[in-house]
Order: sequence, then C-alpha cells, then structure tokens
Amino acid sequence: MGCGSCSTGGGCSPAGCKSNGSCLTNGCSKLDVHDWLSHMDMPTNYKPYSIVEVKFKGSRKEFYHNNDNIYLEAGDLVAVETTTGGYDIGHVSITGELVRMQMTKRHVKEADVVKKIYRRATVADVDKWKLAKDMEWETMHKSRTLALELNLSMKISDVDYQGDKTKATFYYTAEGRVDFRELIKKMAESFRIRIEMRQIGMRQEASRLGGIGSCGRELCCSTWLTDFKTVSTSAARYQNLSLNTLKLAGQCGKLKCCLNYELDTYMDALKHIPDNVNVLKTEKGDARLQKTDIFKKIMWFSYPREEAWVPMPIAKVKEIQQQNREGIIPADLGEVVEIETKPVKVLDYENVVGQDSLTRLDDRRNQNNKNKNKNKSRNRNQGGNRPDGQQTGPRPDVNRQQGGSNRPEGQRPEGNRQQHQQGGNRPDAQRPEGGNRPQGNRQQNQQGGNRPDGQQAGPRPEGGIGNRPQGNNNRRNNNRRPNNPNNNQPRNDNPPKSE
Repeated sequence: MGCGSCSTGGGCSPAGCKSNGSCLTNGCSKLDVHDWLSHMDMPTNYKPYSIVEVKFKGSRKEFYHNNDNIYLEAGDLVAVETTTGGYDIGHVSITGELVRMQMTKRHVKEADVVKKIYRRATVADVDKWKLAKDMEWETMHKSRTLALELNLSMKISDVDYQGDKTKATFYYTAEGRVDFRELIKKMAESFRIRIEMRQIGMRQEASRLGGIGSCGRELCCSTWLTDFKTVSTSAARYQNLSLNTLKLAGQCGKLKCCLNYELDTYMDALKHIPDNVNVLKTEKGDARLQKTDIFKKIMWFSYPREEAWVPMPIAKVKEIQQQNREGIIPADLGEVVEIETKPVKVLDYENVVGQDSLTRLDDRRNQNNKNKNKNKSRNRNQGGNRPDGQQTGPRPDVNRQQGGSNRPEGQRPEGNRQQHQQGGNRPDAQRPEGGNRPQGNRQQNQQGGNRPDGQQAGPRPEGGIGNRPQGNNNRRNNNRRPNNPNNNQPRNDNPPKSE
C-alpha cells in the first residue's frame, strides 16, 4: 500500500502528511515504534547513542552505526552500507536510548553491528531510489512468467530493489525445495542486475503484502506483530470455538495468530472446571454434559429423551461427581439454578439506518396510490349508505349537462341553487319531479328511491345527475364558496327569486 493515501509518494518524508513516518497508512506505520524518550531532557555530558535503527520495505529493520554523528530524526532518508557492495536507502525509525532497548529485545549485541550510515540521502539518491521502486511491479510479473515457462512450483510474491538499482531480492513461497538455477540465469539476462532468491513462509508473505483481516482491521503481522508463535487447534478447543477451518484460518491460510491472544485467560479459568464430567449418574437417568460457561462457572446437563437443559454450578457438579465415585446415586440433579438475565440496555439514540433511502418518497407515493385505487374500486363495486340507513341502487350512466357543459363535482351551495338551462336562470325551487335536497351528503336515489324527507322522487330527466361515486364524497373542490349561489353559472344581473 505504501503512503498512497497521504501523498508522500511511497516515502515517509514530511512532504505530504507532515507526520514524520506515523501517518498510519501501512507503509509508514508498519512495525512502528513510539519514541517516548524523544521529548526528555538529557544530562549535560550525555553523548547520543551511536547506533540507529533503519527500516526498509516490508518489515525489514536493521541497526547501523552513526560514526559521523549526523543529526538524524525519525523519518529521515539515509544511505546505508550493504553486505554485497553499493548502498541502500532506508528510513530512520528510532534514535537515541530507545535503540539500546530494541537491541536488548531482539537479542542483538553491539559488537554484532558492523554496517554504518554513509550520509543523508541526496536528491540524486532519492530519484534513483524511486526509479528502482517503480520497476519492482513490472519485474515481479516478468519473473512470474519466466517461472511458469520453466514449470517451477513456486510463487514469487514480492521483489525488493536495492537503493542503487544494482541488486534485487526475490521473495517466493513453495511447499518444498525448488531448483531455480536456470531461472536465475534467465532473470539475470533479462534484468541485468544481481539476483538473490529468498524463500519465506505463508505468514511472512502475508506480513510483507499486508491486508485486511476478518475483524476489519489491518493484519497484525503487517502492523505490530514481530514474532510468529505456533498456533494449534487446541487453542480453539479450549476457547469453545467451532473447529471450522474456514473461520479459523487467516489471510495466509494458516490458523489465525489471534487465537493465542486470550488463550492464557481461558487456561486460567479452566483450572476451576472439573474434568471427566461428561456423564452424571442419577436415579432419574444419566445426565450428559451439553455446555460449559467457563467464566460464569455454570454447566448444563440434560436427561435422556428430554429437551430441557439443567444448569448447575460447579460446586454442585463436583459434589455429585464425588458421590458417584463413592457409589452413591442421587435422586436427581437437584434444584434448577435460576440464571439472572440483565435487562437490555435501552439506547439513548435512535437507529436511523435505512431512513435516508433515496426511494423512500417513491415507496410512500406508490402506497398512497394503491390505497386510492382500492377505495375507488370499492366505491364502484359496492353501493353507498344513505344518511337514514337506506341502501341505494345502481344509477344510470347519464352525465349532467348544464348549458351544454359538464357540471363539476364540487359541493353544492347551501342556499338557493340556480340551474342554467337554455340561456336562462331558474331557482332551485322550480326543479321538476323531486323535493328539496338535503344539505349534507349529495347522494341521489335510484329511480323511485326514498328521499331523506320521506318524499318519493320520480324519474329524472335526461339532463339530471348521472353516475356519481356513492358514499361520503370527500373529494370536493375547495375553491368553491358554499354560500355563493352563482358559482360556475353565467353571470346574470337579475338576482334569483327566493322561495
């Protein structure tokens, strides 16, 4: 990954993130060590420690002598000595007294450090080093092609160029020994550099390449883990984990290193759990162990042909186990232990996941349209109820015409109504064949139906009210004023005559 996200161009210089090698982007923070002694004042006659720790690509770190007493800080690029000649470019990781502690931790003696620091990296050194790093990706793919042509059972996982671009180290993984002498000849002819082949394990490969684990964090081996301890399936068995290799394996294909993190805690808790208690003999039957809670110190047993589990404390289990050893068979397991369950903590915030969906308004609009269509079909298929409880029948499909135009379905005025016919006005009292209409729900009866006032209504003329929705007509035109008798009527200067 390098430092692609912090704009440092693959290095840890303060050009982009200004963090001096601690920007936490995998390339800078890999096996990073915090120098907690850097801000402490040293004695007056104190001489700085002459050994400096320098880190390179991946997890490689080495110690070098600073014989020229060059002022160095963490993150500085330096040119250092190599064992095969030339120089290499690396970043200073630790200086001062903390280097002495790191050497003690890694069991490195001061007499074993023989290589030294040449100088601070110049602009020409950095440019040449960047060109060498840019060639690594292409060189790795070409070397893989050459290995496939020779039918070698090996996987070249990484290439590390030296800072002066005169040597390249190829890291590969294989199940056994590989004869790559012919491969080295072809790679030397193709790349014109010195070749070094180094075999690594699966865990070292994952450490060099990096990645994201199943927990969502970067791999431990690529960030802070320095040593690889042996992990066995017994660690998962002690922690009551499912022995599923797909869940227990990491990115490297081996068992996860984190299985050892809590193993000591589980081993301490298992000291209080009795052994060989798979079956407890009682008069009711043989109770078999089903589950053990190590930290709560509770064990669950079940009788044959019964689905219920009986929880028991460890002290009770040890007591029954001792009775069975003495030949005493108790009647049953005893009283059932009531396990207290803590109430669920009510969160003081609202879960708003899903409320910001882009289609939430469309779904609501579609639901409203479905409800409207359902109400329309219900009103169309079923007859509405009159205010007095009498049912109305189907109406003829005749449209009301007023002056040659359809009358809107708005609410009728409560006062006198004028009907415009043949260019003239007529008061509501002169309506043929019918009594006064109620001022509430405007529902017309079928021919010969009953009026709310008890009067029988005769057949309507052809210009009468046609097919209208039955029941409570809620969809009225709110723009019409109920007390204005001249709505939707041609203007007439003569006022209508009152009844």
